[in-house]
Amino acid sequence: MAFDTLSASTPLKVVAVAGSSFLPSRTLVLTDALTAALGEQLNIDVHTINLGDIARDLGAALSRGELPAHVEAELKQIESADLVVAATPVYRGALPGHFKHLFDLIGIDSLANTPVLLAATGGSDRHALVIDHQLRPLFSFLQAITLPIGVYGSTADFENYEISSSLLQARIQLAVERAVPLFQAYRREAPARLKIA
Repeated sequence: MAFDTLSASTPLKVVAVAGSSFLPSRTLVLTDALTAALGEQLNIDVHTINLGDIARDLGAALSRGELPAHVEAELKQIESADLVVAATPVYRGALPGHFKHLFDLIGIDSLANTPVLLAATGGSDRHALVIDHQLRPLFSFLQAITLPIGVYGSTADFENYEISSSLLQARIQLAVERAVPLFQAYRREAPARLKIA
């Protein structure tokens, strides 16, 4: 769905894809942090797809026609999103096959003009370029609008599967601040400040 045709009568539909096949997951933690930050500024309805929940059934399908109904339903959620948050772990210098397979099955024009906020996690900072070298080209091919600020978190940015890095928190806020102007009609009003006499 094109973001310039949205109506403010209903919440913005955000579909977040957390591309890890394991739990607990730093990728899911980052995904949840991004959607929470978006929710602080925008009126949104979030649907999160945890790849680990559908990975086995997804991997067994060679074509979309072979997908079971519950996985097909998740693809339709992505295709009908007003905004997609796509977050993936990095394995051996690349995004995992199940994540790529999921988006290989998406309709070729289904994400045209849909804004996508990109994010990734990895063992060290040397994997941070996966956002620009792999995620951005993938979603550009799908004709989506990749938002300018991606968010990468390394293992050192988390402690006990919680974000512990102020720099990562700042990056999340920056990515959200750059995304919010696309959805002016959905902005939450700042709470009125109390006046003290």
